[in-house]
Amino acid sequence: MAAARRVIIGWRQGTEDYNPFMKPSQDNRKSSIPKAIRRLGPAGSASLKGLSYAWRNEAAFRHEAIVLLVGIAIALLLDAPWTARAILIASLVLVLAVELLNSAIEAIVDLVSPGYHELAGSAKDLGSAAVLVALLLAGGTWLAVLGWLFLG
Repeated sequence: MAAARRVIIGWRQGTEDYNPFMKPSQDNRKSSIPKAIRRLGPAGSASLKGLSYAWRNEAAFRHEAIVLLVGIAIALLLDAPWTARAILIASLVLVLAVELLNSAIEAIVDLVSPGYHELAGSAKDLGSAAVLVALLLAGGTWLAVLGWLFLG
């Protein structure tokens, strides 16, 4: 109760990074580097760990990453404005991002619901549907841009 009260009081006083559960000596380093920049290293490391895990364990991620690399090569070879190339590449990057989110949803569902549960199945199906929507968006984007370039 006292910790919750300190959080509320700290928040009211405008100290948004007040954490009553952190030991006083944990984050009182005096540094000329802003905290946001110091966090880039650990955040980047966690992101690379996630990408590595997805590459090793998710076949769909590997397939979509290869499609992204081929798509980047094709987009850069096209005689098209840079905005068209950026749109083509961004649509494929979006597919990869949604696939990563879907994999995260699946991992969490497997952790909290090892047995079958209808809601767990629905969560996985919804994540899969999000990947499908992203794939359809990417396919439609490529058809529209290539049609504009070659038929328009």
